[in-house]
Amino acid sequence: MAKNITSQTLQRLPLYFSYLVSLPESRKSGNISATAIAEALGLNDVQVRKDLASVSRGGRPRTGYITAELINDIGRFLGFENHDGVVVAGVGNFGRAMLGSDSFADYGFDIVCGFDCNEKLAGTVINGKPVRHISEMRSFCISENIKTGIITVPENSAQEVCDIMTESGIKYILNFASVHLNVPKNVVVHNENISITLAMLARRDFF
Repeated sequence: MAKNITSQTLQRLPLYFSYLVSLPESRKSGNISATAIAEALGLNDVQVRKDLASVSRGGRPRTGYITAELINDIGRFLGFENHDGVVVAGVGNFGRAMLGSDSFADYGFDIVCGFDCNEKLAGTVINGKPVRHISEMRSFCISENIKTGIITVPENSAQEVCDIMTESGIKYILNFASVHLNVPKNVVVHNENISITLAMLARRDFF
């Protein structure tokens, strides 16, 4: 099982997981079929059935999968059960929203702390998550063995924050600042430019 999984299947599995965890608790206690998942996501039911069979043995004819078990099977395969610690640099509106969200835990990430250069924010708590001054980020990340960081600071501060993260041992960075970041070869950066995404969505008829 999952030995010969394709890259296409790997790309679809998070979609199934996201859909399943979004279901009401009453539906998570029951069963769900590959056909129902396919219809909800607008996908081919035969393909969905094959994808699920590659990571779970729980499917049964006419009854489908026990929803909670299927969530666990997909999450385990994708590594969502590991619960890695994550820090957020920049506690403006966007960073504050991330600290206030509990949805990251479903995907194996625990946002443990926020950092900001505003001294008035240092020492505050958002959704149970402490906010510290940016000067404390290096020592905190090293002591807590943090490997993942999220950057939501303004463009002119992003590279400086990125440097602090890489010097702190962070290997994976999600960057929301609209600027290219220079990082060591052993560090992975994913750039999430909301403006570009919105522009592509609004002009989808041209693509």
